[in-house]
Amino acid sequence: MYAILDIETTGGQFNEEGITEIAIYKYDGHEVTDQFFSLVNPEKPIQPFVVKLTGINNAMLRSAPKFYEVAKRIIEITEGCVLVAHNAQFDYRVLRIEFRNLGYDFEKQTLCTVELSQKLLPEQPSHSLGKLVRALGIPMTDRHRATGDALATVHLFKLLLEKDVEKQILKSLIRTEVKKGMAPKLKDLLESIPSVTGVYYIHKENGDMIYLGKSRNIKKRVNQHFTGTSSKSKKIQKQAFTVNYEATGSELIALLKECSEIKANRPAYNAALKKNIFPWSIYAETDADGYTALRLQKTDARRKEVISFAGPAEGKSALFKATEKYRLCQKINGMDANAKEHCFPYELDECNGACIKQESPGDYNVRVAGYITENSFSGQTIAIIDRGRTVDERSVVLIEDGIYKGYGFFNLNYQVHKLDILKNIIVPMDDNKDVRRIILNYMHKKKGLKIVRF
Repeated sequence: MYAILDIETTGGQFNEEGITEIAIYKYDGHEVTDQFFSLVNPEKPIQPFVVKLTGINNAMLRSAPKFYEVAKRIIEITEGCVLVAHNAQFDYRVLRIEFRNLGYDFEKQTLCTVELSQKLLPEQPSHSLGKLVRALGIPMTDRHRATGDALATVHLFKLLLEKDVEKQILKSLIRTEVKKGMAPKLKDLLESIPSVTGVYYIHKENGDMIYLGKSRNIKKRVNQHFTGTSSKSKKIQKQAFTVNYEATGSELIALLKECSEIKANRPAYNAALKKNIFPWSIYAETDADGYTALRLQKTDARRKEVISFAGPAEGKSALFKATEKYRLCQKINGMDANAKEHCFPYELDECNGACIKQESPGDYNVRVAGYITENSFSGQTIAIIDRGRTVDERSVVLIEDGIYKGYGFFNLNYQVHKLDILKNIIVPMDDNKDVRRIILNYMHKKKGLKIVRF
């Protein structure tokens, strides 16, 4: 649980600033569950440059509550929370001084979104809150007011959690906050998981991730782990200490996160997915006569494949279907080993005769190019729009010049036709044949997806 806050002060000498406004949003990693904001009478004058910056003046604060009048509410809303702020060192220091003046020792663990953005968004030229939110397309109102800045920090922190693919933030919090021997029962862990589409993470007591999975109903899937009788399920049941999740709304993003994050985190009980999950591929090769041949071969990371498959049988079936659909030649594609002159489909008028040079390489290769375009991204720049985590949100998967760049989420009110904004909001991901195959499979299966082409 996080308490994301922003504080405005009077300005002045170090450790002598007074709070003029405070805003706190309690955030559970998925949504805001509580909020508090108030002007505060600092009982001291505001520096003129601060008045100009924030618009808060001395007259506005005369009838505002003093800090001791809001202190109890601040303690309540931050109970059991990690404090999160943009330049957390400043906000935490000012809060501690105010509480110390009341004789109360206010101690919390903190996370700074400046430091997190420097680590997770190193490509950004500036890590000031104003410039970051503009670059990332985050809505912002009331700049330099506590409510506006704190809410923008909520959106920024949510994005940073998404970009933390290795889950270092989550792992560090588990290590520092858990008490040995206090693991909740499996039933209690399950109660915190909703029945939504997403990815779930099972950790043991030291914070290490032991299992990562995806499902269209993550509660049901986690329950299967906790009630299963297989040796893997029993090991998970014995070691499970915390279960966290990320809702994705989109099944495609759940599939992509599972594929990429298993490789990044290497959980102990996901061994089967650490390897290449599509070990067979179709490659396009030009033969001695200039015809483009489609060949099913074992996946070679050094070569650019057209499309990949989980096994040879699936690949052979796809190659036969493609050859039939596009009137390609079985002999050229190496599928008719007994052909001495023309291939057998030529006798059935299902081949245009490329095998006996009756059709020119140019005409033949146009149809091969059509197959490649339909089954690969081949230099295309597209955004695949799908459902989001809430009714007013959509998800996006970005392909740039045929390369998978990552995924992200955006509000319905935002335009996604600007490539520079899209590239800032997405969670960067590595491109590989596994994720390309996942995306293509999903696009073929899921009719009606919105595709934005650039």
